Amino acid sequence: MRTARRLACALTLTAAALACHPAGADELNALIWCDHADPALLQPFEEAHGVRVNVKEYEGTGAGLAIVEQSRPGDWDVMVIDSIDVRRGVERGLFAPLPEDRLPLADLFPEVRFDEHTTVAGKRYAITEKFGYNTVGFNRTKVDPAELRSLKALLEPKYRGRLAIYDYYLPVMGMAALAVGKRTSELSADDLPAIRDVLLGMKANARLVGEVAASQTALATGEVDILVGGGEWVTAGLARENPALDFVIPDEGAVLWSQSLAMFADSPRPELALEFIRYVMSPEGQARLATSSCYWGMPANRQAALTDEEKRILRFAEQPAFLARAQPYPAPDEALDRQMQDVWTEMLQAR
Repeated sequence: MRTARRLACALTLTAAALACHPAGADELNALIWCDHADPALLQPFEEAHGVRVNVKEYEGTGAGLAIVEQSRPGDWDVMVIDSIDVRRGVERGLFAPLPEDRLPLADLFPEVRFDEHTTVAGKRYAITEKFGYNTVGFNRTKVDPAELRSLKALLEPKYRGRLAIYDYYLPVMGMAALAVGKRTSELSADDLPAIRDVLLGMKANARLVGEVAASQTALATGEVDILVGGGEWVTAGLARENPALDFVIPDEGAVLWSQSLAMFADSPRPELALEFIRYVMSPEGQARLATSSCYWGMPANRQAALTDEEKRILRFAEQPAFLARAQPYPAPDEALDRQMQDVWTEMLQAR
């Protein structure tokens, strides 16, 4: 998921700072999404191992790989990356194999192991740590959940001016594909006209198309009643303050996002890097990651030490049914990706 990764963190270091102050044996450098910058997640590991974790946030796999390319060998120890993009890192020789016998693979939700993405030639290079859905977030006091059983409901005139659309083309175009009966893993250029029509229909009802903070704020403040592309990553963290915020998985399904942890092949601290991965995947680490102050999401480990209330907010018990209806992020080749971005740009410019 490329979700709430824009929030600033005081722990974040620039690449230049890392170059000037390379980590020693008592430090670990992590290239992360913002949920890993939460001190509530990092401090227990730091205290247990007597180390400091230096983190740098990034948004989108392309940006993360660009940071790595501009860094020196050994600058980074671990990386958070979209599960579907692990192979891109492996193909570049970035990641080291992980010892499966030291990871809680048996405790993961089977549907999010994603061995097809996280293993290459029989070797595991990453492990799924967190997942969720790009789906439909909404305010229950303004919208009956039954009205959102179909994604096509988002095109109805009664919702004019009541929608916000999350400004990331892959998951929202994936949702549009589901609305017209297409599988996200099988999209082609021939599907784009139908997807375009759905996008333009949603845009006609939208008050705004915004990045994470803007779209989340619009839903939280009541500026809009529905967030297209939202999900537990938007509503769960706000549930205590505004229990009316919720999400629904329509009959057509939702787009499944997931993130994984990998260890750099040139890490000068491979054992410490592995211990960090093991900590994040532990029941305690998973609970802290799932409820990060940046954004909530489902822990990949079913043994996560969540409270009953946290499980209720995340709708933990409903996950088997949700996963059965979810489809993966679209993974277009370069040519189709350009065409999809062109359609997205057209939607953004439409009035």
